[in-house]
Amino acid sequence: MQASRSRPVRRLLTVGAAAASTVVALLPGIPPAGAAPTPTAQVNHGARYVDPLIGSSKGGNTFPGASLPFGMIAWSPTSTAGDQTNTAAAGGYSYDTTRLRGFSLTHLNGTGCHPGAAGDIPIMPYTGSVDSSPSADTKDAKYAANFSHEEEKAEPGRYQVKLDNDVTTDLAVSTRAGVADFTFPRDRPANLLFRVSNSLNGSEDAHIEMDSAHRKVTGWVETGAFCGRRANGGTNNRKSYYRLYFSAAFDRAFSATGTWHDGRLSPGSTRADGGEGYATGADRAGRGSGGYVSFDTEHDDVRMRVGISYVSLAGAEANLRGEIPRNADVPEVAASGQRAWDRALSGVKVSGGTEDRRTVFYTALYHAFQQPNVISDRDGRYPGMDRRVHTLARGQQAQYSNFSGWDQYRAHVQLLALLRPRVAGDFAQSLDHFAQQNKGVWDRWVHISGATHVMTGDPSAATLATLYAMGVRDFDVRGAFDSLYRQATVPAADQLSDAGCPGQCVSARPNLTQYMALGYAPHDTCHCWGGAAETLEGSVADAALAQWARMLGRDEEYRKLRERGAYWKHVFNPTATPDAGYLQARKADGSWVTPFDPASDSGFAQGSAATYVWMVPQDVQGLATAMGGRDKAAARLDGFFHNPDGSWSVQGGGPLRYDPTNEPGIHAPWLYNALGSPWKTQRTVRQIVDTVYTTGPSGLPGNDDLGTMSAWYVFSALGLYPKAPGSADFLLSAPVFTRSVIAPAGHRDEIVIDAPEASHSNLYIRSVKRDQRTRPTSWLDGSFARYGGSLRFQLGDRPDTSWATDPAHLPR
Repeated sequence: MQASRSRPVRRLLTVGAAAASTVVALLPGIPPAGAAPTPTAQVNHGARYVDPLIGSSKGGNTFPGASLPFGMIAWSPTSTAGDQTNTAAAGGYSYDTTRLRGFSLTHLNGTGCHPGAAGDIPIMPYTGSVDSSPSADTKDAKYAANFSHEEEKAEPGRYQVKLDNDVTTDLAVSTRAGVADFTFPRDRPANLLFRVSNSLNGSEDAHIEMDSAHRKVTGWVETGAFCGRRANGGTNNRKSYYRLYFSAAFDRAFSATGTWHDGRLSPGSTRADGGEGYATGADRAGRGSGGYVSFDTEHDDVRMRVGISYVSLAGAEANLRGEIPRNADVPEVAASGQRAWDRALSGVKVSGGTEDRRTVFYTALYHAFQQPNVISDRDGRYPGMDRRVHTLARGQQAQYSNFSGWDQYRAHVQLLALLRPRVAGDFAQSLDHFAQQNKGVWDRWVHISGATHVMTGDPSAATLATLYAMGVRDFDVRGAFDSLYRQATVPAADQLSDAGCPGQCVSARPNLTQYMALGYAPHDTCHCWGGAAETLEGSVADAALAQWARMLGRDEEYRKLRERGAYWKHVFNPTATPDAGYLQARKADGSWVTPFDPASDSGFAQGSAATYVWMVPQDVQGLATAMGGRDKAAARLDGFFHNPDGSWSVQGGGPLRYDPTNEPGIHAPWLYNALGSPWKTQRTVRQIVDTVYTTGPSGLPGNDDLGTMSAWYVFSALGLYPKAPGSADFLLSAPVFTRSVIAPAGHRDEIVIDAPEASHSNLYIRSVKRDQRTRPTSWLDGSFARYGGSLRFQLGDRPDTSWATDPAHLPR
């Protein structure tokens, strides 16, 4: 791998050293700290290799706090750069900003909007006198604290830090609850501030109550507003769509209580209300409410247990009672959490590879399992998109949310279907429920119970079609298909709405009437982000739905959707430039939008024409024909990954080159397989794997986008990649590990991938056997993903330019 910043040696806190040893003691079979596993041994405890701080710098927007796989609670620090209405990173935490204003109960992994979302109920230990309103501390100058990374430790399910105010915070969680130990210095006041209104994006309202007799703090925040600060339509999302309730119980009596509202502090008070609004800067500064509890310093440790719910306060308290026993401590809960992560990560057990490679791999898998997130309580109740309380369907184990559709349909949902098919099925049913509660509309970016409309296209169609193709059946298959087909073919009342445009257009299929009539989204009348991008997204979604229709025996729908899957051709201009054809936006009268520049994003969404020209994964052979043949297309693709001097350009070399930080082009390295040059896929994928993804806080190329970029790495390291949405076919490249055993949760058969010669230099495929039979192709049909089997790669250090190049056997 590329030389990268190694993980810092962090000095364990006094309170954490014993805790860490307790965790290890409770996990038989884990080598003691400092014992290096044999490099060729199979990894049986993947949690040992996870570094939650990877991606917490350079725009990765990950968070290092305590969470469980698909958990509701994600208890993590919120950084501040001196503005209480903002945060130092979109995810709430920035490795490069060592000042915190609290530990919030909810987070999203790798969101792009700044600030991303959630960050609800920051809780801040404070050792001074609370003699002014924390809301009035608009610069986070007083009620915040610095820290050093030498005093910080993050691991799956647990987070510890010692702040410069000498308070040590130690956090561990279950699925819907958590426990914290706050160790205060004995010579100073001991306070906990509950900033109930200070969610990352602000809040409409908030409430807090302190019950000294029962040593409880309870409350809620009414919030939402994902991407509500964005200039390109964000004001449409400055609204609430969920309420988070919390109930915190303490092992110590309160010595004092108090509340605040805006600039007014009320010592002795036990109740307060008030939100901050969704504005920014001076328009929001100084607003909000919260409360504090104080403790005597005779004993320096304060233990707090907290449960959360999106349904009710009673739900939060029931979640707490059911998941964190009254006498449970942080090491006990952390040990249980680490076991949960080991079980989840054991879905892939690798052998071989360097320590750094294993760290990057298992951290990527960890990030991929951060979402979707459970939003249903233990009793099965959950908040619907209609703001009503609903109950799980028969057979459904949980209601999931947080669907970054435009991102996740390209790689993340495939990984979920492969490794956790039951979760994938419940996730599909969850999205179906939301659509039913949303007047039949499948929103493209669902946060908790809110439709945020963020990005473009119809990613739910691609997502559910893919899940079905990969064998996921635990959802209302026919009902979901019918609903998505109706959305794709029946114009909605809001199809001409410009609300939220361009970045958060409310219509799921904008101006569908004209789209169906013209065969493309006209840029001047599409009521969308960009006409060319909308056409490409629609083509991908419809092609995926077509495959689903064919599997369901819906022949009429299949024929119609298959034709629409080729609408991308209507926006391919073969004379866009004197040298080459490009996908290009066009107007309702059929003319092209000019002037045209391949480096421009005009007509597209978060990407240039040079990137989007490759976004036809459902018809690569058709794209190659439009470009003048496979050889010419491969030559163009060479220029996408290289500078004019021949050097690599895979780390973001401008709008004309490959961008590993955003989704429209992340499948491009794999297109060489269909173009008859699979050795170039092998070389390009390995270059990206070796240089773009590394250890250390800056180890991700950019926003993780709810696990999408991490899923790309997991697949690439295994030597597999999804061919196209709506399909279970896999493209092949060289694995980086000598052996990988994929064991899906449930009763599916294992997948075993052997590549005994795998090494840094052996990155080219010489041959592949599937179930002992030699494969002449650079792809696998969907039966492999659905039913399992074995692959055996023979690798070498030089490209084999004859392997899998027969035109008759290329991926379509």
